[in-house]
Amino acid sequence: MPRLCKLLSTILTAGAIGFLFGTGCLVTSCSSPKALLYANELHRLKEASQRKFSAQIDEFNAYPNRPESDGPFNATNNKRFLLDNVPLFISSQDTITKVYNYRWWMISKHLKQYNDPLDDKPYWVVTEFFGVKPWASLSGAITCPVGHQFYDVRWLRDDNYLKSYADYFMRGSASRLNQRENGNFLTYLSRPESHHFSSWMINGVEAFLKIHPDRPWLHDLLPHLEKHQRVWDSLFTVKAPNAKTAGMYKILDLYDGMEFSLSAVLGLIESQGAYSLYTKDNWREYYLGWPTTANAERSEQANRYPRAFRKGYPDYYLVRPSVNSYAYGNLQSLADLHRLDETHYGATGKANFYQSRAERVQQNVLKVLWNQEDQFFNTVSAGDNEFGTGDFEARVRESVGYTPWYFNLLPLQNYTAYSKAWDMFSSPKGFYNASGMTTAEQQHPYYNEQAYAWNGRGWPFENSVVYKGFANYLRNYKKASSSSERQLLYDHIEKLALLHGTDRLNIGEWYIPSNGKTFGGESDYFHSTFPDTIIEDLIGFQSFHANTFTVAPLLPDDKWDYFYLGNLRYHGHDIDLVWKKDWLSRKPGNQSRLCVWVDGKLVASTKRLTERLTVRLP
Repeated sequence: MPRLCKLLSTILTAGAIGFLFGTGCLVTSCSSPKALLYANELHRLKEASQRKFSAQIDEFNAYPNRPESDGPFNATNNKRFLLDNVPLFISSQDTITKVYNYRWWMISKHLKQYNDPLDDKPYWVVTEFFGVKPWASLSGAITCPVGHQFYDVRWLRDDNYLKSYADYFMRGSASRLNQRENGNFLTYLSRPESHHFSSWMINGVEAFLKIHPDRPWLHDLLPHLEKHQRVWDSLFTVKAPNAKTAGMYKILDLYDGMEFSLSAVLGLIESQGAYSLYTKDNWREYYLGWPTTANAERSEQANRYPRAFRKGYPDYYLVRPSVNSYAYGNLQSLADLHRLDETHYGATGKANFYQSRAERVQQNVLKVLWNQEDQFFNTVSAGDNEFGTGDFEARVRESVGYTPWYFNLLPLQNYTAYSKAWDMFSSPKGFYNASGMTTAEQQHPYYNEQAYAWNGRGWPFENSVVYKGFANYLRNYKKASSSSERQLLYDHIEKLALLHGTDRLNIGEWYIPSNGKTFGGESDYFHSTFPDTIIEDLIGFQSFHANTFTVAPLLPDDKWDYFYLGNLRYHGHDIDLVWKKDWLSRKPGNQSRLCVWVDGKLVASTKRLTERLTVRLP
């Protein structure tokens, strides 16, 4: 017993008393057999997760023919960095555990130090591709995946990386330097590097601050966040006052990170004049992957209407559920962050201003983009398009129609009016396929998973959006979930994990949903999330600005025998979670219990995996 007490004292403060919420009990000292049992298992799983992670880092470092790291963390030094900074995770599902660890290893390769020659300041940035692509900022960072990057990287214990990354895009040279013209800059609209692609960067900053609060840094950054939003408002909103889409946010397919979409195809087919080129019979020759735009560039219409095309790519803007939801997320975050700032620095009225603006975007999305017959959020062409039809609704369900749930845009009081949209998430006629989610409904006659487009082919970028949207729907709207709904989410996440392979893991740009052989396009590619999907969406660790957190897992009861998530730094505290089905192998019956430790003190537990635990920090 003395040895066990000594072990316990390293995990629980001597004499500490923590109340186990829900169906729990009281922990008083090492005289409690249950407390001792839980502490021993925490210690065992923490060590097991460290050993496994360490061994797998060695394995990943030995992968041949992989891109070199963009930054300072590589095979010579990445192990110490990863073990010190990454939330540890281990579960009875070896594939998901390994993919989780692989994705952190991959992320470390994209943390890059950049000494900016324009403002003479050093920054940490996060890259997507390796090297500096012509469509990137001068640092090599690209705005398209920044939202996903913030949601993943925020879980690192060291908060300096994302603070510096936010500074780079919000007030560094990337916020002032215009995106340079190049062969991939297929638009006539000049804008800063920070706005080259759509993003939910402000929302990403807020998500980070929920993990690592820093009021003085936020106060200093807020004016730059506002300026960032003003650029979106000035350049990417529909200016025709009488249009159905007036005031809504617009974007080209390409600069929404989605190259070619079916909603654009339907609008182009409907158009006359410059875009009479596109018909239902021939559109695949002109708008289905990059080789086809060369055909459009040689067309009579491109010759007659040169400003309607850029190297064969149509200058045709769309009001999409994606970019409008991003705008809602950014505006709502500005309201939240100003509200937080006002409690410490005095009221300015800006919280109410941005709250009102967010609500206006919400109303427009519900009014203009929701189709009652389709029971889905559809895309409408911009009402101020110079060429092509405006205010035209494309009647095709695309996975971007789930983006409103990612940002909790739906009104809570009547959320059920929009719930039928999720029927397509589990339907083979919709987005459910043998090896992964599709990006367009499979029943549409133009569905195509083979083309380098968003006409059906799977893209991990979009999986990350939709999975969080579905998790939010179950956790924040329904407040409860059925076993079949939890199984559906898990099934999608597991399929994505399996796509990483079994021998030499990889994450690329895209996959073919019907066969799921591998990812294509790139290696070790940072354009989507996975750690955040496990931590927040599946295990259900929810963060807040307040000094509290909740744990509300969506993991099906029968999938894992155990999991451990720990080494998690939150509001300056260390958090550990353990769930096990069978705590005493020799004892019959259900012994399931989820336990939560804060700074080594057991503070909450429940027998039911689906129960929401709320923990208030000291």
